[in-house]
Parts: sequence; structure tokens; C-alpha cells
Amino acid sequence: MINIKNNIADIEQQISLACQQNARKSEEVCLLAVSKTKPNSLIEQAYQAGQRHFGENYLQEAVEKIQALKHLNDLCWHFIGPIQSNKTKLIAENFTWVHSVERLKIAERLNNHRQQAIAANKDLKPLNVCLQLNISEEISKSGVSASELDELANFVNQCEYLTLRGLMAIPEKNAPKSTYMQMQRLFNQLKAQYPSVDTLSLGMSNDLAQAIAAGSTMVRIGTAIFGARG
Repeated sequence: MINIKNNIADIEQQISLACQQNARKSEEVCLLAVSKTKPNSLIEQAYQAGQRHFGENYLQEAVEKIQALKHLNDLCWHFIGPIQSNKTKLIAENFTWVHSVERLKIAERLNNHRQQAIAANKDLKPLNVCLQLNISEEISKSGVSASELDELANFVNQCEYLTLRGLMAIPEKNAPKSTYMQMQRLFNQLKAQYPSVDTLSLGMSNDLAQAIAAGSTMVRIGTAIFGARG
């Protein structure tokens, strides 16, 4: 049987150790539990263990979970999957964060739909946005190129119902240290330009330490918390 509480404690210990090794404070790094394909019962166990930030890739499944778990009113939901145009309305209505914005058109649609969502629910704030960067330039992965980053960042920053928070990336497997250093440079450049930028969503189970060494402020962990996908 999966012991979610122990798994979360193990990950938090890994985060703490990586932070110590890089003269950082562990409070600087947020653990995002990736709960795609996992049942509500496991999410509730993670919640009882103190976890509040959850990441979802599959929109329809995620919306069903968000509705079913509304009684846990301090959950913070992050959309981290690819975004097609027909998904922007539901994302804007249901999520607090979106990590995978890579096109101007998607940003524009999210902004428009968030405006409508806020008009219907005054408690909603602007949607927190990370721009997805294809840092390893893999054909199979989504993400904007480094050369296109400035244009997209500037556009999102001007959207009234979006808040530009930072960058997200999924480096290729066994990516060299230089890849992580490039992410850190691009993040620091963005942070210097925009006061709202404070988030580098970088690192999963297999590269958590490298990501934290490169300044990651949010690590996305699924299997190590919830077990392998069934």
C-alpha cells in the first residue's frame, strides 16, 4: 500500500538536502504534486499530509477532480499539460496556475476567458502564468524557443487578467549541467525585467537536485509521491 505521507516527507527531505548543498532555504522551493491519473482518495491523503499544490495534465479529468474536491477549499490547482485552443475556457475557469503557455494565441484566449470568469466570480484573481520553454530544443516537446521568449513574456505581461510568474521547462533526459544553467540565466533575465516574475518550474523526480542547484522554485513530482501510473 502506498504511504503518501511518508513519500511526501521523503521528497521534502530531498528538497531540503539539495537546498543545503546550494546555500538555499528549503522554503524557497514549492513541491507541486503531479496527480494526473490518480484517484481523489490519494489526493485527499496528500492533503491530509499537508500538501496543497497539485498539478494536472488532462483537462477533463482535472475539472472533475476540482469539482469533487471543492470541500478542500485551500487546494491550489496547476495546469501543466499541453494547451489547445478549445481548452482555454475551462483552464481559465478552474485553475489558479498554468505552466504551459507557449503561444500568443493561447495567452490571449486565456486572458479573455479569465476576464469572463472573474466577471462571474469576483473572488477569482488573474491567472498565474509560467511560459513553457523548450530548453533542449526537442521536436517531441512543446515550448517556446529562447529566441521567442521576449515577445511572449511581453505579451503576457500586458494581459490584464494574466500574471506573468516565470518559466517552466522539461529538459531532455540526462541533460547536461549547461542546460540547467541556461534556464537559470533566462529566468534571472526575466526576473530583472518583470517585477511579478518569481517562479522557475523546473525539476521532476529524476533531476530534482540539478534543478534546485539551478535556482528552481517549484519541482513537479508525481511517481515518487503517488506511485507508478496504473
